[in-house]
Amino acid sequence: MVKIGIVGLPNVGKSTLFNALTNAKVLAANYPFATIEPNSGMVAVPDERLVVLAKMYDTEKIVPAQVEFVDIAGLVKGASEGEGLGNQFLAHIRECHAICHVVRAFEDGDVIQTGTSPKDDIEIINLELQLADDGTLAKVRAKKGLKESDLDEIPLLTKKPVIYMFNVDEKTLHDSAKQRELSAIAEGATPGALSIFVNARIESELADLDTELKTEFLAEYNITHSGLEKLIKAAYDTLGLQSFLTAGKKEVRAWTIKKGATAPQAAGVIHTDFERGFIAASVAKYDDLAAFGSEKAVKEAGKLATVGKDYVMQNGDVVEFKFNV
Repeated sequence: MVKIGIVGLPNVGKSTLFNALTNAKVLAANYPFATIEPNSGMVAVPDERLVVLAKMYDTEKIVPAQVEFVDIAGLVKGASEGEGLGNQFLAHIRECHAICHVVRAFEDGDVIQTGTSPKDDIEIINLELQLADDGTLAKVRAKKGLKESDLDEIPLLTKKPVIYMFNVDEKTLHDSAKQRELSAIAEGATPGALSIFVNARIESELADLDTELKTEFLAEYNITHSGLEKLIKAAYDTLGLQSFLTAGKKEVRAWTIKKGATAPQAAGVIHTDFERGFIAASVAKYDDLAAFGSEKAVKEAGKLATVGKDYVMQNGDVVEFKFNV
């Protein structure tokens, strides 16, 4: 399961965005949500393909892929030296696949600002992560019998993929020039990092709406995708992930796999026995199912393929595995 740690200096909107992202009403109509602990929440990956397939296969059970968000507390200036919660944040970040760094890029005289600019905020957090890594490496080097090559195996915080989530005002949501400016700052700090732009107040209000009202609300602000959708897409792109689907009368479900995964590897995500005893798989493209209206029609059109062990899975493949254990 994908796990994303959300970090940020105080008063950047981190907790507001975390609460908005993990609100139980975000996709309450079709998608389950569960709180694991106060600073952690499981969120369904929005995927309208599942709704279409559920109608096609006449099932009410929809099981989306899930992402876990973790609100990382205590990462402040001086944390590596004991400020705030000190190094308590280290273990939480190490368990995450990627870091979402919330950066303040709005002006509000009523909210105390920790840094002086988005660039300053980013540099403070990156420095604390680097200092934490330096401390970890120093402890490891102090142990006898370790080779320098062993250091490559240490899960350093600065090696984690980073997504920058800029908390901006409403104007900047539609200001492409300003967004390019902020993206350049992020790129300078972490080459290759993706940037997304959200407004914490809008996201907070959005979280309390059902699916239909959410669409209308976004349209009022001329916003195409919610912050949750933007972040999950960025996370999948950053981590090189994609989804395949299974569908039947019992349920329709989305499964997360690495891009480039073979059919047997995808089967193993469902159950290890499926990978070990893999024989073949029947694959239909979601777009074909949506266009033809049924699996039977797809098969009659010659678009239902039987694939073997070397088949590389594609995003949106609807699959039935054949195996023998």
